[in-house]
Amino acid sequence: MYSVAEARERILSRIHTTTTESVSLSDALNRVLAQDLVADGDYPPFDNSAMDGFALRSEDAAASRTLSVVADIPAGAAPTTGIYAGQAARIMTGAQMPPGADCVIPVEDTDFKNRNAGAAPPNSVRLGKSVGAGDNIRVSGTDMRAGDIVLSKGRRLKAQDLGLLATLGHASVNVCKRPRVALMSSGNELLEADAPLEPGKIRDSNSYTLSALLTQTGAEVIRLGVARDTRESVTVLLNKAADENADLILSSAGVSVGAFDFIKDVIETNGSMDFWKVNMRPGKPLAFGEYRGIPFIGLPGNPVSAFVGFEVFARPALQRMSGSMDGDRQRVRVRCAEEVESDGRESYLRARIRRADGVPSAFLTGHQGSGNLLSLAQADALLIVPAGVKCVPAGSEVDAILL
Repeated sequence: MYSVAEARERILSRIHTTTTESVSLSDALNRVLAQDLVADGDYPPFDNSAMDGFALRSEDAAASRTLSVVADIPAGAAPTTGIYAGQAARIMTGAQMPPGADCVIPVEDTDFKNRNAGAAPPNSVRLGKSVGAGDNIRVSGTDMRAGDIVLSKGRRLKAQDLGLLATLGHASVNVCKRPRVALMSSGNELLEADAPLEPGKIRDSNSYTLSALLTQTGAEVIRLGVARDTRESVTVLLNKAADENADLILSSAGVSVGAFDFIKDVIETNGSMDFWKVNMRPGKPLAFGEYRGIPFIGLPGNPVSAFVGFEVFARPALQRMSGSMDGDRQRVRVRCAEEVESDGRESYLRARIRRADGVPSAFLTGHQGSGNLLSLAQADALLIVPAGVKCVPAGSEVDAILL
């Protein structure tokens, strides 16, 4: 068996980033940038007022000074006159500063009281406070300079990034294509979510968990359905994945050594299997290979094992495939609030993190059986017990993956 680190590296070494496409800005949320984006000019592009007030020269900006108002500058209009000694211009927030003026006094610091919409500017204004050069001005180039890299390749675009792109004049943007992931479950025992339970049957929870996790990573999910425990059924679904031009095939169950586990055999008839066991708990029967040239990750069938296998192996593979630089989920150092036992394999245990005496402390969520999906739903972290460690005493610190 490979260690977790070895298995992960073998998977990542075979994963390649998807091609790119151009999408409109309105469709770019959560997409991954395919190139660095560079500012095409200085922003703001001109000096502008940060306040509604009066633009003036700092030489004339002493308290109690009365100035002649010679211009009115709304946002969106270029000033048509300069400001000279003893003069001021009424100016709105965001409006371009007029030549000669080097500061702005807020309207509330003057004697001008008529601030209603449509009010005409006064003929003169008396200053209630002093202001200095540069006060209440947004200087050109303060935000960014021409040639600055403002968003880097591999960034997953957030809402505020879209606003920045619009500011830079981009109505569309080049992004990595979403990985197309063909998802299948396996097993005669599986029923639809709304089906009545029958003797020996269980409902197919993995397809919903894994589909949601795939969507969370930004992948496009191709739901293949359930492969029954026959070589023919498995072959049909794997061929469908290839016909759908999937970038990755992700399965749950059917990769162990049971008499009815056919996935490994079918993969090897039209591809290859790199490995199918990892020294971890839960999730030992994890397979990796390729089918008709498409990377294949076979997760275990037990719900918790499938979830953990996705987080440890499939998530980083999809991040690389999508070109994302997000990396893995956040890891933190936590204190075990109770003794934690393992079997010597690298273990991922469900826990809740709570602060105790100011320290993040981990409490296990019930028994750690790989079929106990409730304990996973109650958890907000996975404690990592390193390989070779069979007991972590209460009060010891371990790493935890935040969910």
